[in-house]
Amino acid sequence: MTATIVIIFCVLSLFSLLVLHIVSPEFKPSWRMISEYALGKYKWLVTAFFIFWGLASIILAVLLWPEVHSFWAKTGVVLVFISGIGAMSGGVFDVKHKYHGLAFGLGIPTLPVGSLMICYHIIDMIKWQNAKTSILFATHAVWISLLFMAVSMVLLMSGYKKTGLPMGPGIEPPKALPNGVIGVNGYFNRLLVICYILWLVVIANVLQ
Repeated sequence: MTATIVIIFCVLSLFSLLVLHIVSPEFKPSWRMISEYALGKYKWLVTAFFIFWGLASIILAVLLWPEVHSFWAKTGVVLVFISGIGAMSGGVFDVKHKYHGLAFGLGIPTLPVGSLMICYHIIDMIKWQNAKTSILFATHAVWISLLFMAVSMVLLMSGYKKTGLPMGPGIEPPKALPNGVIGVNGYFNRLLVICYILWLVVIANVLQ
């Protein structure tokens, strides 16, 4: 039953994100990051997106703790828990808050490492054998999506630098993408979220 709650929270998180795209079309999904929706009229919806995501991660980590037995797998579960704290913090500390970067640091890099540590422990266990392919796919999708987003952010920032636009904490992004700047980071930001939440769903589905 508790694993079902994880899946429900994941669905609610993605639904909140979908609604944000409908009610805030001024934020172009190609280059505007999800957290930037907090700059619009529906900050509460962005907060809901992050809170549901974070709760799903935290609850899943609690469920996984008794399922794994090695030191590294336990460490992976702790990282999943931390990623949930980071996701929830992203909702509490929005893009304008000084701790938003800390929330990103807690929530984003931790899941790729944690999921890999857990994955290669559980796929050898009988309970998880039937889901081995989906677990491997979902786990590798997590770190690959982070890699794609990192590359896209480098392209965006290098483009901004060439145009002389100011960058840094507290500086709002431009209203329109300057000429010559490659802005696909928004797409990869959304891909990352889908892959991260997909991993939660795949693991929770086996635990049901």
